Amino acid sequence: MKYRAICENHLYSKAYKKGKRIITKTVAVYVLPDYKRRALMLQNPEKKYINRIGLTVGKKVGGAVVRNRAKRVLRHAYREIDKTRGVKTGHLIVLVARENIVGKKTADVGRDLVYALRKLELLCDTV
Repeated sequence: MKYRAICENHLYSKAYKKGKRIITKTVAVYVLPDYKRRALMLQNPEKKYINRIGLTVGKKVGGAVVRNRAKRVLRHAYREIDKTRGVKTGHLIVLVARENIVGKKTADVGRDLVYALRKLELLCDTV
């Protein structure tokens, strides 16, 4: 399943300013309840609430190739967590890659992401 992306800059700004955040070694996670969740649910063919995901990787992380790899690793780690444990829906989630993500495997980033999502009370299954 393809995830809905955050496309508007003002939503990133709102998540940074008003959202809850947890910062780990490899990723910072910002979460804000999505005020447009009902309208998105009605547009969704399955009539389910969805999360909108935003990925951010700054230039400090590295060149274009390194930044794209960081985004792929973040995307894959989030998908794995959503498949195996489930993430509560109806939120704006912004994942920000930190400098320590360079050279890390998906499992390492996934551990940090699970920790952050658990602290933010977004995991459905708290194993």
